[in-house]
Amino acid sequence: MRGPRPCGVCGAAGAAKYRCPRCAAAYCSVPCCRTHRERCTPEPKRERAAAGRAPPGGQHAASPWSVEDILTEEEEQDRVPLQKLKRLGESEELRDLLLNPHLRQLLLTVDQAEDKSSLMKKYMQEPLFVEFADCCLRIVEPPEKENILPE
Repeated sequence: MRGPRPCGVCGAAGAAKYRCPRCAAAYCSVPCCRTHRERCTPEPKRERAAAGRAPPGGQHAASPWSVEDILTEEEEQDRVPLQKLKRLGESEELRDLLLNPHLRQLLLTVDQAEDKSSLMKKYMQEPLFVEFADCCLRIVEPPEKENILPE
């Protein structure tokens, strides 16, 4: 496996954690993403392939994304298979948790944060956020039966 690449926008060595979904250029942060987006010139083959990945329901996004577009090689080993992720959308328990406006605000704040890692550490002290994370983990990786004591 290779290490992180240099950012194609600011040149920070080994900092590029993300890839442009249109042209696969490497960048390191939200500001670099915005700068790149202004001057992005997609490769024709990649653009056609991305167009074939329409979101469910037939709606076409302005810039289609896939997991491969945003993960580096090192992160791909931690990737959860799509089949398991689909279980999240089918969970009543998770839907009930997401009805909580406070939890939705926490998730929105994490999504918009530049330093997601430190914010996640902070939010993992919040019982509601821990309940959400535990629920997601139970759905994606159900406990193995061998760890459950017989009745």
